[in-house]
Amino acid sequence: MKRAAALLLVLGSLLVLLTACGPGRDNRIVIGSKNFTEQVILAELLAQHIEARTGLEVARKLNLGGTFICHQALRTGQLDLYVEYTGTALTAILKAGVVRDPEEAYRRVKESYARQFNVDWLAPLGFDDTFAIIVRAEDARRLNLTTITDVVPYAPRWRAGSGHEFMERADGYRGLVEAYGLRFERPPLTMQLGLLYRALKEGEVDIVAGNSTDGVIDALGLVILQDDLHYFPPYDAAPIVRRETLERFPQLREVLSELAGQISEQDMRRMNFAVDGEQRDVKVVAAEFLRRKGL
Repeated sequence: MKRAAALLLVLGSLLVLLTACGPGRDNRIVIGSKNFTEQVILAELLAQHIEARTGLEVARKLNLGGTFICHQALRTGQLDLYVEYTGTALTAILKAGVVRDPEEAYRRVKESYARQFNVDWLAPLGFDDTFAIIVRAEDARRLNLTTITDVVPYAPRWRAGSGHEFMERADGYRGLVEAYGLRFERPPLTMQLGLLYRALKEGEVDIVAGNSTDGVIDALGLVILQDDLHYFPPYDAAPIVRRETLERFPQLREVLSELAGQISEQDMRRMNFAVDGEQRDVKVVAAEFLRRKGL
């Protein structure tokens, strides 16, 4: 047992040495992503654009985990950039609470990240990946539903559904029903988002809380209701970059700014569905999008 432990220690030390002696990062940029499809697509899309416009080598570190892992990797220099969301940065990293005005949310994260972490928030990519309240298209047409407020008279006879996270978050279920005066037949049915949309389509539930850029929303004929009371905070997606990296590669700021405002929610839903629903390769999906936009 001791011999095995000693062997593992030696192997671990060798791995550290080999990593330390590996090629330097003077001529390359490392881009990361969290561990869900949208993040992987965005990282690949940004990487391809940087490579095409600058000729720099871009290393991908994808599916790293959640917000805190990516944030720490950025701070320690293991990553040069990744895409973050304003609402997530405010609530999860800065612990600043909910800010519902998109411009104010962006201003706060930009100023705070620059001051606290020496990280720059570049211009948003053009879409807001927030929570979304979703119904079947046929119900929306039949009952003339366009906003969450329109649901109030029907809620007592409806069954709601949501992902597990939505039931726990400060900007989740409890605040939503209080803000809109919603009273459902019973507590929401909770399950994974992929199963949730199918449950809505098949009539097991009548209304669900999903994500605004999920690809299956359009594919299954579902409709996002307008958040007319502006309950949900903004989650505008934007590249965030170490200032040291921008100083090392000054062309990077201008190149990434070319993507500002280029990705709509519908664009993101299509790309997410192409990967998740059609099982297409992320690299191909990203390349097609860039070509279509003339980038």
